[in-house]
Amino acid sequence: MSFLGSFSPLERAITLGGLAPIALIGAGVHGSPVPSGLPAPTYQSFLPVPAALPRAKAPATLTAGIDALRNAFDGLAGISVRSVDDGWTVDSADADRRLPQQSVSKLWVAMTVLDQIDSGRLTLDTPVTIRREDLTLFHQPIAALVTKEGVYTTTVRELLTRAMTQSDNTANDSLARTAGGPAAVRSFLARKGLSEIRFGPGERLLQAGTAGLTWRQDMAMGRAFEAARAKLPPNVRRTAYQSYIADPPDGAAPSAITAALARLKRGQVLSPQSTAYLLGIMESSKTGKFRLRGAVPPGWSFGHKTGTGQNLLSRTAGYNDVGLLTAPDGRSYAIAVMIGDTAKTVQARQELMQAVVANIVATHKATGFE
Repeated sequence: MSFLGSFSPLERAITLGGLAPIALIGAGVHGSPVPSGLPAPTYQSFLPVPAALPRAKAPATLTAGIDALRNAFDGLAGISVRSVDDGWTVDSADADRRLPQQSVSKLWVAMTVLDQIDSGRLTLDTPVTIRREDLTLFHQPIAALVTKEGVYTTTVRELLTRAMTQSDNTANDSLARTAGGPAAVRSFLARKGLSEIRFGPGERLLQAGTAGLTWRQDMAMGRAFEAARAKLPPNVRRTAYQSYIADPPDGAAPSAITAALARLKRGQVLSPQSTAYLLGIMESSKTGKFRLRGAVPPGWSFGHKTGTGQNLLSRTAGYNDVGLLTAPDGRSYAIAVMIGDTAKTVQARQELMQAVVANIVATHKATGFE
């Protein structure tokens, strides 16, 4: 039986796309086992690939399958799949719409920092000091090290690892500050031709605005932010939430993200050394094991970045996973599944993401590459 269960709506959606329902070996949601036996990533999988000549059309079965999956999902969502090697793209409805990135935006901070390493402004061993006044909110494991002594001195290397593999918000904001702040990240995006991707004002201001709050630094401690948010009138929270969804300051279209990821893989954004370093960190990420990664079969490699926004009642403003999926033969696909606003269960969101990967894998095999 597949992880989707017999004759689930998403399996029927895959069938509608011209593919038989696909059993995802070892994949699951909510306590099901994570795929085991995935090989350790090799340096070859991180090497940039040459720029590709665009292929006229994407595989029809994949196009139909992605469209069916999107149409079967209740909520604001966009799906983009791009062949790094052949240049074709499959975009669902809303794939060109700017949707909340949330922690997906940590990718652009990492790229900005590595670009500055390439230019000699920074090194992986550049020291960074984090103080109590630098703490953010939500997921920030590094905060325990800061609060113990009141100050924590680390390196760019450690912050990159924490931000990309643990999605540590304080680590990421510290990296952004070291690189020159949000303006430096936006400048990098514009200079690299990635201007269709927005970068927000930083974690504290972004989350406070989404909730309808004005940031105070005491909100960084314990659950003070959640307590302040709970005291807001419902109409204030609802207005702020809806405003964020309508025009997210950290918004990016899934199609723009897959274009950026494909260019990263091709070596068109960073130096070969920095490209390999970033792709390696992405492959060692510990977040989202039941999102896209939950359907990656043995022998394939996957590097990614997740993002999750705030909840309002049963709705979530941003539930995302984007990354690079590489087949055993070396061919790669950039993927972005971004759920901008939905009341669907976490399991349903994960099933959508895993079904996208299942369609890509099945299409790859059917095309004769494996």
